[in-house]
Amino acid sequence: MNKLEFSREHARPIELFDAVAASNVHLATGTGEVHVYCVYFAPGSIIGEHPAGYAQLFLVMAGEGWAAGADGERVSLRAGEGAFFWPDERHSKGSELGMTVLMVQSERLDVNSSVIGPGPVQQVSVRPD
Repeated sequence: MNKLEFSREHARPIELFDAVAASNVHLATGTGEVHVYCVYFAPGSIIGEHPAGYAQLFLVMAGEGWAAGADGERVSLRAGEGAFFWPDERHSKGSELGMTVLMVQSERLDVNSSVIGPGPVQQVSVRPD
């Protein structure tokens, strides 16, 4: 699992299309079949350990919770943070207080290395072939 940081502090101004006071964080590029979900975690909710069916971005938009990779170690996540899981990587996630998550799954996702945060996780930028 890779912890991602995409809060406003990491955003860059949008300089196209006559944009005014707008910024973004480039998270990843992808190819193949894509699935996008908004996931709502009620307080005390858990999605148990399972293998990722696709490469997965798990982006906390509101609230706070946690995600864990195959080692089961829970990594705290809050709005502006997220996680990346490789296809077939065993993982779980949940929230004690509740959170809203944007989840993007694709056959291949190449994560922008600038959003990979520090911590006890593997530091990589692209999925190996």
